[in-house]
Amino acid sequence: MNYLNRTNSNSIFKDIILFVVRVFIGFAMLSHGFPKLQLLLEGGNIQFYDFLGMGPTVTLTLTVFAEFACSIFLILGLFTRVALGFLVFTMVIAGFVVHGADPFEKREMSLIYLSIYLLFMVFGPGKISVDFMIEKRKRASEW
Repeated sequence: MNYLNRTNSNSIFKDIILFVVRVFIGFAMLSHGFPKLQLLLEGGNIQFYDFLGMGPTVTLTLTVFAEFACSIFLILGLFTRVALGFLVFTMVIAGFVVHGADPFEKREMSLIYLSIYLLFMVFGPGKISVDFMIEKRKRASEW
């Protein structure tokens, strides 16, 4: 068979690719979230975007939750779609609000993350994930 022209995909290859991209993107976002976590833990005067008048500290805390904690959930494939909801929201705010007036080069990274997160929302975490193991156990216990 010609694997280059087929429109249907082999499930194991799809799951391996979903796993590799999920882990890579999760760690890549952790590299953005970790410095923000350090900034939050240092305390002091926090200079950060003030979303909807909540204050920079609250906004930074929510951003750290999304970029750090939800990235760990994404890497594990645990509560994936819920974690992606927070990550998608954060990237929408970063791409269209915080950097909305900036040139495309400044918004590009958040929009790339956003597009990958949306793909994971549609396709899910794949079979190499904690979510799949939980679902598999639920189905096995129904009988």
